[in-house]
Amino acid sequence: MAASRNKNKRNGPFGVEHKHSVLVLQGGGALGAYQAGVYQGMAERGFAPDWIAGVSIGAINAALIAGNPPKRRFARLREFWERVSSGLPLIVPAQLDLVRLASARISATAVVAFGVPGFFVPRVPPPLLAPEGTPEALSIYDNAPLKQTLDELVDFEFLNADSGVRLSLGAVNVETGNSVYFDSRDRPLTAQHVMASGSLPPGFPPAIIEGSHYWDGGIVSNSPLWYVLDDSPQLSALIVQVDLFSARGHLPANLDQVLERAKDIQYSSKTRFNTTRVAELEEFRHALARLLKKVPAKLRGDPDFRRLAPMCSGRREITILHLINRRSPDSTSAKDYEFSRATMERLWEAGLDDVRLSCSHRRWDEARALEDGVRIFDLTA
Repeated sequence: MAASRNKNKRNGPFGVEHKHSVLVLQGGGALGAYQAGVYQGMAERGFAPDWIAGVSIGAINAALIAGNPPKRRFARLREFWERVSSGLPLIVPAQLDLVRLASARISATAVVAFGVPGFFVPRVPPPLLAPEGTPEALSIYDNAPLKQTLDELVDFEFLNADSGVRLSLGAVNVETGNSVYFDSRDRPLTAQHVMASGSLPPGFPPAIIEGSHYWDGGIVSNSPLWYVLDDSPQLSALIVQVDLFSARGHLPANLDQVLERAKDIQYSSKTRFNTTRVAELEEFRHALARLLKKVPAKLRGDPDFRRLAPMCSGRREITILHLINRRSPDSTSAKDYEFSRATMERLWEAGLDDVRLSCSHRRWDEARALEDGVRIFDLTA
């Protein structure tokens, strides 16, 4: 057993040689600082993704990583999150929960009133006074500052030419309601594609690409996991999925916690369904393979057999490492648009700490082992 286990541990990300290393980033606004901390921790461990799929703020983080050489990625992430956060990183004693909650609410109120530097600003005059059908009438905020920020911090020429990292950004077509992924494998990507993935209505206007209008991909699904898994039936990949909302949580004690809990469930529901469904479908795939082996040779030319057989062929070596941002004592229902510097620093450190703690856990070797099938590990449980 020991010899077999060591045989699986070849060189590669985290010591395992999958064919692909994939980073999957959920949407969640200001909570995206957690993903930046996770990336820092993963980079410390030698994780170098060759494919990143993101939605909303996950698309922005993904572009900052894929659109820069490895030696500049951390600096670009840091510059973005310092640019869009405000105030000083205050250190408030744990026993002063009311002070931290009050500070978070004040910061969120300021964002509603004044926007976020380098990200978005309120429309003046407001959309109700703009002519119908104009971009100014379709959103509360103008996210033009984000385009300038992305053009400064993301090297799109590098991304589209020699980054070596595939980038997939989830959006939804406003008119058809269909999920769409802009993929660097299929087309050159620009800041407009990143903004399309993060144009959450009614806050932001739809992004226009080749005559079509697109909104935030989180409206359909806040996780790009299915897009990654559907790419190849014989996928061999180590997938690090970073979620910003937790499906599990405590019973709310007040109205604000009710609103926060509802938001957590809403934005994590598709993720929870996806991971459960992945495990179920893998079980069905193995059961189907066993059944097809029992089919007599004379029936193997049947069209139904030929249709089903490819679904069971080849090895799938998929390990999904699930990292989830858990609720903190000072978070509120406004946590996804609370961009204070103190909260950004706390989220960043939480992501970094979760990776470091996960890598020191006794299940880490088990999670890294290369095996046939799909295995899912919640490393922050």
